[in-house]
Amino acid sequence: MKRLVAILMALLMGGALAAQVNVELVGSSANAAGKRIALYCYEDMLTQTERLLAEDVVDSTGNFRLGCYVTYPRLVYVEVETYSQSFYVEPGRRYEVYLPEFDWGINEQQNVYLAPVALPLEFMNLPPDELNLQVLALERTVDSVLDTHRVHFDFRFHRDKRYFDTLMAAVNARVPDGENTFMNRYKDYTLARLQLALGFATRSQVAARYVKDQPVLYHDENYMLLLFDLYADLISQGMRKVPLHRLTDWVARGDLAAYMDSVGTEPLLYDEQLREVAVLVALKESYYDARYDREGVRRMVELLGSQSKFPEHGKLARRLLDKWSAEKGEQSTEKGVFDIVLPDVDGNRVSLDSLRGNWLYLSFVRVNDPHSQREIETMAHFRDSVYAKHPDVRFISISCDREFQKMYHFLRNSKRGARYNWTWLHFDGDYRMLERLGVVSYPTFVLIDPEGRRPYELAPSPESGFLLHAPWDR
Repeated sequence: MKRLVAILMALLMGGALAAQVNVELVGSSANAAGKRIALYCYEDMLTQTERLLAEDVVDSTGNFRLGCYVTYPRLVYVEVETYSQSFYVEPGRRYEVYLPEFDWGINEQQNVYLAPVALPLEFMNLPPDELNLQVLALERTVDSVLDTHRVHFDFRFHRDKRYFDTLMAAVNARVPDGENTFMNRYKDYTLARLQLALGFATRSQVAARYVKDQPVLYHDENYMLLLFDLYADLISQGMRKVPLHRLTDWVARGDLAAYMDSVGTEPLLYDEQLREVAVLVALKESYYDARYDREGVRRMVELLGSQSKFPEHGKLARRLLDKWSAEKGEQSTEKGVFDIVLPDVDGNRVSLDSLRGNWLYLSFVRVNDPHSQREIETMAHFRDSVYAKHPDVRFISISCDREFQKMYHFLRNSKRGARYNWTWLHFDGDYRMLERLGVVSYPTFVLIDPEGRRPYELAPSPESGFLLHAPWDR
């Protein structure tokens, strides 16, 4: 009897695990063997907090498989190293993809953060009515009409609203409404955002048609982007009945009640649920506005999240706080710097957690880059004097060259390698770590204090004279 119960439990558990995957991405590649491939989505469009859905390592034959579970069409993206491509997945679908031969070293010649390079993912055997093909057809139609009649849409000329009717007619002819409610919404929200951006409709007109007296579709990325467009700069820059100085004062004092009541005088914000969404948008804008007290903004978001009766708003508030904490290097649900474990020049794994309690001056460099070499030389000049005066300071250089051997030869086989006698690590292909720390060019410097915080989002370079008046001297 016990064995029968165990078998039934195993079957139930297996069924439950299988039910967690209702989207499959099955692929092959020409030259990606051994690389990590991952599937991500955004938790929400306000914070754009990333969530890892699945990951795999491309096998020796170039094959990989990714799976996830969705309940509604969702925007996802596949990422390999610093290259990615986004697309929509639908519940119950199996996608066959091919990754052709690709030059993985492009990021060694150009900054792919400033000039992104898309992962050339090719989809095979898609039916003619597949969602991504419809999205592509819609976007190409919009681009074609905007280009053909660009003078009539351009703010520098006399714009003609009638040509927006031409655009809508072309889109409806190319992508008519069908049984796919997501695609119908995608088309409506795309045209509404465009109409708003071009000034052919007011916020009130768009809100009356797509938002007022309708449920808030938190799960629909395109609906939420429309909401954010409607509320962009609506509150944070000051309102007709609520001047900026009052808003900044309420934020500084943490008076959420007065803030919420006052912005509620705006007709677009009579609805309590929509008002809270708009306030979250405004507080996000205010956090990066020097006229607002940052700590006050954080307190307001924390209050709204704890007091809101709408569960989604609590989640949005927590993610905003986590995002800001991660930017400052504070403890959050994001990985911290002390979670980093990388190989040194001898191949030994070194955890930055072992250096907790010290000032860590991290330099992200490429050893053959002349700008990096100049900064490394400056660090070598100051290293002994800094270490002698401040035993709790550690220089750590992280080589971001693709090949580990470049760092090894630079330190062990070059004439000057012995001068750079501090901790050296290799980034070990961890591009996500670089992105998390804000490393998008070389050299980049990050300072971590003994408590694990970042006094600067990015630290000044040695050549700026930073090592003569660094925070550890205060």
